[in-house]
Amino acid sequence: MYAISLGADGAELRPLEPWQADEFLAHIDRGREFIGQHNGLPDVVTDLASSRAYLQAYADKAATDTGRICGIHLDGALVGAVILRTMDVAQGTAEAGCWLEPAAAGKGLVTRACRVLIDWAVEERGIHRVDWWVSSGNAPSIAVARRLGMSREGVLRDSYLYRGQRHDQEIWSVLAPEWRAGR
Repeated sequence: MYAISLGADGAELRPLEPWQADEFLAHIDRGREFIGQHNGLPDVVTDLASSRAYLQAYADKAATDTGRICGIHLDGALVGAVILRTMDVAQGTAEAGCWLEPAAAGKGLVTRACRVLIDWAVEERGIHRVDWWVSSGNAPSIAVARRLGMSREGVLRDSYLYRGQRHDQEIWSVLAPEWRAGR
């Protein structure tokens, strides 16, 4: 298994695979409330079978070149992840996303990990446009989009029903020429 260094603090980015379902579930359990503030993942990954199924879905996406999931590890422990939720190589588009446990927040891990993932998508897979969909109330995720050099394109008002309440979603993006210029 390979690991990509995310900096001097020892953080690493590694692929997540179905055989890691136990570790993935433990990670979600540690951050369930924090992650679930803006992300429906804790409602999907609730036990070992659903953890394995979630990781298998991303293994299938990797096999068909339609998405990726990579774990963020700090001090050897899985503390978060970055994803290409969708990826259409023919169209040159992808949608990135992320989450972290509360103990890992505020260390720049998501920004560093997203830079690696987006760079791979742009340079290795020829992706021209990377989207970032985020709840308008998720200030940390919006800050990541800004640090990644993304532009806010608009707001979809009341477009996302989450846990019984409607939320606005912001759409941010970066185009390959902008990405390259920002490096």
